[in-house]
Amino acid sequence: MTLMHLLTPEVIDAAGRSVLCWLATVDAAGHPNVSPKEVFAVIDDTHLAIAHIASPGSVRNIRRHPQVCVSFVDIFVQKGFKIRGTAHIVTPEEDAYSQWAGPLEAKAGPRFPIRAVIVVAVQAVEPIVAPSYWLYPETTTEASQIEAAHRTYGVKAG
Repeated sequence: MTLMHLLTPEVIDAAGRSVLCWLATVDAAGHPNVSPKEVFAVIDDTHLAIAHIASPGSVRNIRRHPQVCVSFVDIFVQKGFKIRGTAHIVTPEEDAYSQWAGPLEAKAGPRFPIRAVIVVAVQAVEPIVAPSYWLYPETTTEASQIEAAHRTYGVKAG
């Protein structure tokens, strides 16, 4: 697949529709770790911010190995994006904290205390597309994927 290099309006829209993102890091032994993150935001066309609410493993891993992968998929449409980049941790004691934490605090509200912000400098963006789209292009549409997902997950349109 062709790599894109910026967070385009299409990527930003997809991220905004996603309930979770998945942050992949590597631990000290070189083992991968994937962790769901509920509070995240696109900050500009080259940065994502992810709230460290209960992520001590992810934070520890990033401090050792800053290369990360973040993905998000619309489970109904079965499309999304994979973002690769370099992450760093910004703590509340740092001057830049409010710049990164502001959009996250608006999403988290008082329910989720943000301990720090994981800032991802985006290096590459790649689409994620369910195999049905390319295996059965003549019958697979976003509408058909949504309908199938609704049946599978027992979702009733309201």
